[in-house]
Amino acid sequence: MNTDDKQRKRIVCVSSILPAPADVIWDKLGNIETLRYIAAPYAYFTPEDKAGMIWREGETARFYLKLFGFLSFGIHTINVVQFDKNTYSIYTNEHNKSVPVWNHRIILEKTDDGRTQYTDEVEICAGWKTVCVYWWSVLFYKHRQRKWLQLLRQ
Repeated sequence: MNTDDKQRKRIVCVSSILPAPADVIWDKLGNIETLRYIAAPYAYFTPEDKAGMIWREGETARFYLKLFGFLSFGIHTINVVQFDKNTYSIYTNEHNKSVPVWNHRIILEKTDDGRTQYTDEVEICAGWKTVCVYWWSVLFYKHRQRKWLQLLRQ
């Protein structure tokens, strides 16, 4: 990453308290349908490989990404760097043709009352587009966490 890119890098951090134990949320995180549910309608992920995705360290998945169901962003690649149930954390290096750096960390922390603090932290670097991607991402991750609440109440 050159100096200009570092100046354009942004970090999105969104947290919510979810009404479920960390184990319940963790189990749902491992299901690709959860990603698809919480991302819609902001983003739609269709696996390039119809065999599906296994979320575990060292795995890579490629998805056709469409924003709002019609704006194609081509292939979005997710490299799973960390998928650790012991620490309830996931870290991925992601990218697509428009956003070359999308490093995403999910952290689950148990609360004293049996609920879970859920945090999405994302490092974004997209050159001159970074500011636009940043603001879209803030809305996207707030939306995802609202969808988590809906999912857990079903």
